[in-house]
Amino acid sequence: MRADYDSTANAISIEITDAAHANGSDEVHSRAIVALADGKPVAVQILYPDTGIGEPLAAVADRYDLDPEALHAAAQSALAAPDRVVSVEVAARAPA
Repeated sequence: MRADYDSTANAISIEITDAAHANGSDEVHSRAIVALADGKPVAVQILYPDTGIGEPLAAVADRYDLDPEALHAAAQSALAAPDRVVSVEVAARAPA
């Protein structure tokens, strides 16, 4: 995943997959918009992350069956390095 926190816009963009372009979107939460390519999520935008990221990210993860911890890690990394693109690689959990 790649993520970027734009401090001027006060928004986090998280790229889930490499996609040439999105051809739709879904407002999953009042502060979370998912970009879609052929109905599949390719990116997430979180608005006003300074008011919290947990609830909007949980809504996105729930609606699209995405890894909530991976989304949270990407968002937190972006917040830690504002106005720069960060890359986060989260491996699948090992079976117990």
